[in-house]
Amino acid sequence: MTAESTVPTPAGEPRGLGPSPVSVLPQRAGAPGGARTGPTPDRRTAARPDSTLPLLVADGTAALPGSLVLTGTPHQPLLTALLVGVSLLLRRRGPHPAAARPSSGVLDELPALCARIAVVWLALAALVAAYAPAHALSARTLLAGFLLHAASGCAGRGAVHRRRRTALSNRPRAALVVGGAATAQGVASALLRHPGCGVRPVGIVTDDPAGTTGPGPGLVLPVLSTAEDARRAVVQNGVRDVLAVDPAVRPRQAALLRTLAESGCTVWELAADPQAYPHPDPRPHAYADEAPSRHRIRIAGFSCRPLEPLTRRPGGAGKRALDVTVSGLLLLLLGPLLLACATVLRAVGGPGVLFRQERIGRDGAAFTLLKFRTHRPADEHESATRWSVAGDHRMPWFCRFLRRASLDELPQLWNVFRGDMSLVGPRPERPYFVAQFSRTYPGYAARHRAPAGITGLAQINGLRGDTSIEDRARFDNAYIDDWSLWQDVCILLRTAAALVRPTGS
Repeated sequence: MTAESTVPTPAGEPRGLGPSPVSVLPQRAGAPGGARTGPTPDRRTAARPDSTLPLLVADGTAALPGSLVLTGTPHQPLLTALLVGVSLLLRRRGPHPAAARPSSGVLDELPALCARIAVVWLALAALVAAYAPAHALSARTLLAGFLLHAASGCAGRGAVHRRRRTALSNRPRAALVVGGAATAQGVASALLRHPGCGVRPVGIVTDDPAGTTGPGPGLVLPVLSTAEDARRAVVQNGVRDVLAVDPAVRPRQAALLRTLAESGCTVWELAADPQAYPHPDPRPHAYADEAPSRHRIRIAGFSCRPLEPLTRRPGGAGKRALDVTVSGLLLLLLGPLLLACATVLRAVGGPGVLFRQERIGRDGAAFTLLKFRTHRPADEHESATRWSVAGDHRMPWFCRFLRRASLDELPQLWNVFRGDMSLVGPRPERPYFVAQFSRTYPGYAARHRAPAGITGLAQINGLRGDTSIEDRARFDNAYIDDWSLWQDVCILLRTAAALVRPTGS
């Protein structure tokens, strides 16, 4: 392979960021020689009231007052246990940390809370009517149980939210603001003007520290420009949240955000510019693997959502089991077809039925991809750097048929079985083009956080062959961000359906 086979380090790695202009810890006024002027870090902020246990307890105990209306009903203890259990099962799950929504209250959740409680009581009534028709619950009993349950649920959740708001106001969560210098500066200033938001910036992380000034008179926040400084600030200040505030510079800071996320921080995408997200959508569909929330998440009036930059890694035992099972079965079932294709290729094109080429897979690791040889490049340089040979008239008729039917890709089932690739994932590319596209298209390098695949979301959306690389990168990253095992199954089925009307590549 040529010298271009080295995959570039994703922009934002802790290289070349320059020295930190100030110390990590804030400075106190009056201290000699580089005095520290600012609040001393409160390491106790690491203990935060964002556990889901209080709300779990509140929802479970809220069912007990409502169960009083079941007095006299056969098997009342069992029905009460069912009432509590179903109430907990129907709890809404999703991003609801206390620091993210310090202003949340029971009124915000009242519609959803009442809807869940109504479902619980209707299900209980149906169960009693089915198994004890003589003791079916009357409409008056259902209404009374619903009202008691809802009132106690509102009271319990209200107490939890009130306690959380008080705790966050007294001991806000330490946070780092990551982004362009001007944008991060403005967001930090706004958060400091609203201490009740529950978040206290303790530093600004930017790769362009020139021109940053203190966010307010008498207070200077550290301006951090290296990953090491940021990690040290996390430890020294008990940082729990990282606010990514500038989409324009996020590709350059992707590796830094990934490092902070791996350090245990929760990374949030904060819309500092109202025009950046004209329709704020709290669903972390592009970045995080948390469940969607119907409520907008706000911090000091800024719309935000959970963000896990470049850390979502489709895989695990389920995906690997699917790969091994399907690829193994297909290798067995398609064995005669593979042998027939190899025989005809040998007769038509001579020796060298299989084509081996270096491709870039997960985490930038190179592997040898297998295909049926449908084209014989003039030299190794052409093999590594020629983009497409789909229209090459030098190919024999059978080779063109294999490409149109995508049968030339079948040997990659062995790559999947061996673990070099997956059935579904971003298509692997040659090192020369990986280096070129990573420099040209934001987000292209991020595709390598997942295993390469034979097919993928981009391919079933028509992005095969000589099509837009920008569109491919967007679809591939969307696949990674929204990955699920069922999505893999759907993509495989749609790929199989597309083979009925092959277009080639």
